[in-house]
Amino acid sequence: MVDVDHKVAALLDRAPQHESYSGDENDLFDELEQDDSALDAFREKRMQQLHEELSRAKYMRSQDYGKYLEVTDEKKLMDITTSTKYCVVHFFHTDFHRCGIVSAHLEALAPRHFDTRFICIKVENAAFLVTKLKIKILPCVIAFVDGISVDRVVGFDGLGSSDDTFTTGDLECRLLRAGVLQRVKTTNAGPSSVEQRGPRLHAEDEDDGDWD
Repeated sequence: MVDVDHKVAALLDRAPQHESYSGDENDLFDELEQDDSALDAFREKRMQQLHEELSRAKYMRSQDYGKYLEVTDEKKLMDITTSTKYCVVHFFHTDFHRCGIVSAHLEALAPRHFDTRFICIKVENAAFLVTKLKIKILPCVIAFVDGISVDRVVGFDGLGSSDDTFTTGDLECRLLRAGVLQRVKTTNAGPSSVEQRGPRLHAEDEDDGDWD
């Protein structure tokens, strides 16, 4: 990834995150133009970098980056992870409430991290990979860099200060440490700020799901 100037990065993080956005990005360039603290040459360099990064973001999103997408074929999933620099894969089961919570957080992260692919697959559609990767507990999120697994989040382990209260920011920090995301882009939004999808399980089923 290109080393982005801190001022450009701040403006990029305020840019529209969805392809459907119809607003005017000229406001971002105007703000750089009005930055009296920057020398003319430095300001011009920032303007050029902002233009390049906005163009790159649009291209990446046209290639299914910036989206949280479900894959139904494990061969396609393997093709994506081996051909993509950064990839986050969520192995899930529709009956597990915690899988729905993780999906909501990943869906919130995906539009902001357009250098990383975010995908999910139902475990019943990935029998070979589930066995090969020894996935026993759900939800299971695996971070891949250059096709190699660099981190694994099992259940809610290592996220947040208590079992069911981790935030989108907590998950983002974990993925940043793994090297599959490039920089912080998310406020520390709590679970109430994202949709917690999936059916509520009975209390005795609220632990991480051993579905094997």
